[in-house]
Amino acid sequence: MVRPLVAEIRRKFDISVAEVDHRDLHRRTVIGVSVVSGDREHVVEVLDAVERLVASHPEVQLLSVRSRYLSSEDL
Repeated sequence: MVRPLVAEIRRKFDISVAEVDHRDLHRRTVIGVSVVSGDREHVVEVLDAVERLVASHPEVQLLSVRSRYLSSEDL
């Protein structure tokens, strides 16, 4: 179930996405998504759209969402 969802996110948004934690637990995983853009608003829009896509899958229960935004000043 996770691989098709990760592939769908990649295909629809052309962004980096991977299963990053809880790979060995049955029925639980953590998916990491990375978006790079010069426009913070665009990043927020893409991440919101990804969240809506994941939540739209009835077989998925979204337990939490965390976002972190980095700018060039943070590096």
